[in-house]
Amino acid sequence: MNTKITISADAQGEAVKTFRPHWSPCVGAGRANEALRCGWMEQMELVHRECGFESVRFHGLFHNDMFVYRRNADGSSTFNFQYVDEIFDRLLDLGVRPFIELGFCPEDLARPSETVFWWKGNSAPPTDYDAWGELVRRFTEHVVARYGIDEVLNWYFEVWNEPNLEPFWHGTKSEYFRLYQVSAEVIKAIDPRLKVGGPSTSNFVPDARFDGETEDLSEHKSVTCGGDLDALDWKPVWLDDFLAFCVEHQLPVDFISVHPYPTDWAFDEHGTGQKLTRGVDATPKDLQLLRETMDASAFPNAEIHLTEWNCSSSSRDFTHDYLQAATYVAKANVESIGFVDSLSFWTFTDVFEESGAGDTAFHGGFGMVNFQGIPKPTFHAYRLLNTLGGEVLERTANGLVTRNRETGRIAVLAYHYPPEVTRTIPGSYENRDVAEATLATGSPVDVVIELSGLAPGAEFVLELVGQEHGDSLAAWKKMGAPDPLSREQAKKLKEAARATKMETSFANEDGILHVFMTLEPWNLLSLRHK
Repeated sequence: MNTKITISADAQGEAVKTFRPHWSPCVGAGRANEALRCGWMEQMELVHRECGFESVRFHGLFHNDMFVYRRNADGSSTFNFQYVDEIFDRLLDLGVRPFIELGFCPEDLARPSETVFWWKGNSAPPTDYDAWGELVRRFTEHVVARYGIDEVLNWYFEVWNEPNLEPFWHGTKSEYFRLYQVSAEVIKAIDPRLKVGGPSTSNFVPDARFDGETEDLSEHKSVTCGGDLDALDWKPVWLDDFLAFCVEHQLPVDFISVHPYPTDWAFDEHGTGQKLTRGVDATPKDLQLLRETMDASAFPNAEIHLTEWNCSSSSRDFTHDYLQAATYVAKANVESIGFVDSLSFWTFTDVFEESGAGDTAFHGGFGMVNFQGIPKPTFHAYRLLNTLGGEVLERTANGLVTRNRETGRIAVLAYHYPPEVTRTIPGSYENRDVAEATLATGSPVDVVIELSGLAPGAEFVLELVGQEHGDSLAAWKKMGAPDPLSREQAKKLKEAARATKMETSFANEDGILHVFMTLEPWNLLSLRHK
């Protein structure tokens, strides 16, 4: 079946909506120490320049390998922010700001417990909340002194990461709320204009598993719902309790943060292998719910920053490397316009070691750029999103037309997300079965784009991203999936990743541009003023 996609707009028409791109303010990375590597910083410069990311968030700012804190034998404390300075200096030189995540506990301050990841992040509450507050105070005063209050007022201070999940917080909900209170009060005492927020909790859930002080595994409703995940009532974790606590204790909430992954893989965190993926519209639904929740709350002016998001929460989901992940990114972001302040992709790079190093060039890592610096299709999704202007002239089920309010330049983004696709294809996410089956789904469609109100002869660039055009994974498979990559192979794959299809079109003498083409499943199409 060939269902036509039609997109049309008058370049001089009234905007139906104005917006600030929520895909640009922040992007994620693994842990702070990885930013000390030249490859990480080179890739950061790449995605900042071409995708427009304005800040970056990562775990482990206070981890042992950053050497920020030491408890001395005499009971005194030593603070050392040299490694932090190295990262922040280089980021700011690139034009990228840090999005601060306060965590994890330095070993000398953490309550004894299990750690998380191979690098042994201390995810326990501090033994001394006053000492934690002193660390936060010293750190905040340090960055204000080094970079100036005018700069740091643009930063965000998020308290911890996913404290509802035991691997990331070996404590209770109440202990996290106390950590937030101590951190917020310390930061605001330095300057009340500094922005602090939380609770930084994980995936939305459809049940009461997180209603108590710690996770209750017996309440995991989604694994017994008969497969109809979208019929369940998905909700953010801890948000209502967090806001109520802040009201009760008169605490500031400059922004709220949660992680709306469109999956429910919590059992997998406990080693039982459940992989439950929601519908393609899960993200816009979740973001709209957040907007409505905050509008009705005691903090209606609080910003909404969703500090982790991807098509799944596994760092070994092969879908991350495939073309369909890029189409999903484009569709979910476009359909979420106007709901939140940022939706941060997790992550920009496969220089990422929560599960150790990836064992192949394309191993299902989170990154939009692989370890060797080869862009994946999701890189193109963000690069094309970055071409859009702040005024929507037309929006359809398969794309939109925008105008830059300063320059008047027009940009179109269209995508073919096949309606036939199902998320219940049997197979494992840890091999390529599901990703390959999904990629094979769907039929080509005809696309008709008509833009009027243009200057006669106006020149436009048409760019296509597909399996034959800028798909580095497809190029790697054609190469025979070599492992490890030689230097020459890596160079050729970087070239293949850049080889999107480019054409030029012109408006006619009446100022009308008409484009007709056939779009293969999962392809992305950009049409923009040259």
